[in-house]
Amino acid sequence: MDIVFIRDLQIETVIGVYDWERKIRQVISIDLDMATDIRKSAASDDIEDTLNYKAVAKRLITFVEDSQYQLVETLAEKICDIVLTEFAVPWVRLTLHKPGAVSGSKSVGVMIERGDKS
Repeated sequence: MDIVFIRDLQIETVIGVYDWERKIRQVISIDLDMATDIRKSAASDDIEDTLNYKAVAKRLITFVEDSQYQLVETLAEKICDIVLTEFAVPWVRLTLHKPGAVSGSKSVGVMIERGDKS
């Protein structure tokens, strides 16, 4: 299994359960690992034969900017669903960071894996 990844994709969105959080935009950060097979694209040297990480990032930016979930868990599930279904990825690992959510910590969030690793 090969992995195409995106690290520290920062996106502003409405996220949180408190009234004050519903009135502002906060930055979340995404780390994404996506299973794929790069042999065909490595042989052809053609972007059409690969998992295009720029296309994935653009899709996620649009989705997250327009979302207004309360929980990072919900947002994480929705992101994984997009990657799995729209980009035909068999397995994904997502870490969603919400920096500044807990005083004294650099970041908090969730890490989830969805799909089949084999």
